[in-house]
Amino acid sequence: MRDEGSFAVVRPGRRAVLAGGVGALMAAAVGGCGGGSGSAPSPAPTMRAPTPIPGIRDGVFSLGVASGDPLPDGVILWTRLAPEPTSGGGMPLRDVEVDWQVARDERFSDVVRGGTQLATASFAHSVHVDVRGLEPGRDYFYRFRAGDVLSPVGRTRTAAAPGAAGGRLSFALASCQDFQNGYWPAFDAIAGDRPDFVLHVGDYIYEYDPESAYPDRRHTTPETPGLDQLQTLADYRNRYGQYKSDPALQAAHLAAPWVVTWDDHETENNYAGLVDEAGDTGDRRQDEVTFARQRAAAYQAYYEHMPIRAELDPGSPDLRIYRRLTFGDLLTLNVMDTRQYRTPLPGSPADGIGAVRQGRDNSSGTMSGAAQEAWLVDGLRTSRSRWNVIAQQTMLAQLHGQLNGSETLTNLDQADGYLPYRTRILSAVRDSRVANPVVLAGDIHCAWVNDLRVDFDRPETPVIATEFVCTSVSSGFFLISEDFVRENNARLNPHVRYFRGDRRGYTRITVSDDEWRSDMRVVETIERRDAPTSTDETWVVEAGAPGATRA
Repeated sequence: MRDEGSFAVVRPGRRAVLAGGVGALMAAAVGGCGGGSGSAPSPAPTMRAPTPIPGIRDGVFSLGVASGDPLPDGVILWTRLAPEPTSGGGMPLRDVEVDWQVARDERFSDVVRGGTQLATASFAHSVHVDVRGLEPGRDYFYRFRAGDVLSPVGRTRTAAAPGAAGGRLSFALASCQDFQNGYWPAFDAIAGDRPDFVLHVGDYIYEYDPESAYPDRRHTTPETPGLDQLQTLADYRNRYGQYKSDPALQAAHLAAPWVVTWDDHETENNYAGLVDEAGDTGDRRQDEVTFARQRAAAYQAYYEHMPIRAELDPGSPDLRIYRRLTFGDLLTLNVMDTRQYRTPLPGSPADGIGAVRQGRDNSSGTMSGAAQEAWLVDGLRTSRSRWNVIAQQTMLAQLHGQLNGSETLTNLDQADGYLPYRTRILSAVRDSRVANPVVLAGDIHCAWVNDLRVDFDRPETPVIATEFVCTSVSSGFFLISEDFVRENNARLNPHVRYFRGDRRGYTRITVSDDEWRSDMRVVETIERRDAPTSTDETWVVEAGAPGATRA
């Protein structure tokens, strides 16, 4: 969209340029926030005329805009300049100044913040602006301009002020959007909800080779096809470009700020730490040095495409994304990373399935690493929030199964593969006496409501928390059958209160002082973009009473 000259922004002075322009380049060089995070806001934005930039054309905002990680006084704003998003981006190999604006209204008649940010070529011309000085608990609207091309307008929302009592919070829980498996009507439904934020717990992209029943949903071709795996930074960038070009996903980003964390497919299926999945590069795994290069590429591409407050050290296989967000006195959200620091699956089964005893004997195993575990436990002990959420990738509850009289099996990629670790986490939840703990997860492509106990083999012991697991946005249900799961749940998993695996969708959550409500949202089909979405069931947790009941 060409600008008609109505974009209000001040050309920053020398000090602001150093903070928001040259400073971005220096930050990239020393390992600061890539893409130019932290530009200085203009205190009183005024009008300036748009100026065309050679090489910047209509379509440069093909990936839309997004916001994330809301604070009481700020939010991250994101975009990436990419007129050719699936073939390298299509941008000139130079840095480009991008203007940004935040307003109280959608028409931008009441602009409160604005500035100029460098979209650096080294970070795929992505832009991360950490806007501060906003008012707590209110909606804002934002947009970008490159040259004379305007971006779409996004809605964002700040968190409630520290100490603010009561209130109401609404958000969507989503995960697992395999582009090749179908369309994403769930994201259109989320956009229609206009939640306070969207919580995405992983598998934002999938790494597999092109193969789809839908001609317009075939994956981008990686540099080395046949591995069923992305490996290079260019591979990952093109795949994100493809996913983020989807109009439903863009609509959900436009509607609300997002809080994101990754799972495995953003890098490689079932990887653990620096141990990759066997089979993608032959019968043996890659050595750690080789996989570290792949993980560094995957993590950089993730950062470049997400509205996340993080510090990227280019070329490093490490990126801390676990963090804590608070929403007044109502809710504390602990966002976990259970991939980067986890130890290998016990027994290293190719499909992740193994005997229950392997997880029980995994005394040295961890999903979070010692530092993150201590961070979580400390946060639980010191929280004064009414509701306390642990958002992680995989199901925390026990999930056992038997097939044709076999020994009891489990998915060792979930917490069942790390039973001593899970016992420590749930014991910490219990012993901290933190108010109203709730666990949120995804990964398994079906929806669950689970009672959580420290020892699942003793069903007579108290329920200490509730777990809600969202179904997938589009990824396929991979368990044997619904009947098989239900029969095993009845015999082996009595803590499961709700299960459904035949529908895709998301979970819509509303929280107040007295009550937590989870609507299990399902789409009619993922074979059409315009399929309707409905609520299958609603589950409620009353404050002070662990365990969910059907509404």
